Amino acid sequence: MLGAGLYGVLTLEAKWARKAIGPILTTPPPDPTGWYGRGRPGPAIKIAVLGDSSAAGYGVERVEETPGALLASGVAAHADRRVHLRDVAVVGARTGDLDEQIDRILPSQPDVAVLLIGANDVTHVTPPAVSVRHLAEAVRRLRESGVEVVVGTCPDLGTIKPIAPPLKQVARAWSRRLAAGQTIAVLEEGGRTVSLGSILGPEFAATPALLFGPDQFHPSAEGYRRLASVLLPSTLAALGVVDERELSLETVRGEGVLPITDAAIRAVNHPGTELGGTEIGGARLGVRGRWVELRHRRRRDDTASEAPDDVETDSGDGAADAGAPVPVG
Repeated sequence: MLGAGLYGVLTLEAKWARKAIGPILTTPPPDPTGWYGRGRPGPAIKIAVLGDSSAAGYGVERVEETPGALLASGVAAHADRRVHLRDVAVVGARTGDLDEQIDRILPSQPDVAVLLIGANDVTHVTPPAVSVRHLAEAVRRLRESGVEVVVGTCPDLGTIKPIAPPLKQVARAWSRRLAAGQTIAVLEEGGRTVSLGSILGPEFAATPALLFGPDQFHPSAEGYRRLASVLLPSTLAALGVVDERELSLETVRGEGVLPITDAAIRAVNHPGTELGGTEIGGARLGVRGRWVELRHRRRRDDTASEAPDDVETDSGDGAADAGAPVPVG
């Protein structure tokens, strides 16, 4: 009886939350696909963005406000290179939808793929083991194609204002469990992860009017800027563009090398953490599993965003040549 009563409460609260959030906008977010870094030297860096509404920039009106444009602008500025971005994120996508998105970006041979996925798996009650398996397969496929991978793990949905207790506690526990599983799976397949709990966590909880959009579920334009500022340093690191201050681990910043499970748990509990595989004495594995570098990279909040020079149509064949202008039409 207690279990049935709790299930009824959770179901009712879920309906209230959906009503408060409102219907999904039918107009898709602006597409940031195109060229960035006008006047900068080549060869161009090619970036792909995959995932759900948080990767697409749901709710913003200007292309410069999308996570893809913010990320591409930041890479162009800090790497001093031209950048071609291809954004194939889809509002409402779940981890099982990544395979189709990968089909669309692989022909353009990106240097790095940035994935934001997992929130819809939680809201649709997809078992974490199933979500993690789909993500592992996606990262494996990208790495086998020579693409560096940065995954922003599932945010803490327990901070969403329309969600009330006890559904809030359930959403938080489910989100963190999925984020930990995502972290281990991505690292095992040779990618790197960034914990995004801080993006939809304490900062958003402290200033919801500024960082949440009108539906109180998706980030605002400022919220997406905060998200991109955390992803940018890890994307630069994946591309080999690293600040001299970050060449070595800084223990004073809580950085170090840990076994994979310990690192995943710490990342979930300390949002903003980047994890990537490493070696100790030439060995990738220790007694307790794979060795992992835990870093807290310095955020890049001062990067101005720009609109792409050209936006190619979705012809399916991506950027024709990273060193030449993209044909329009």
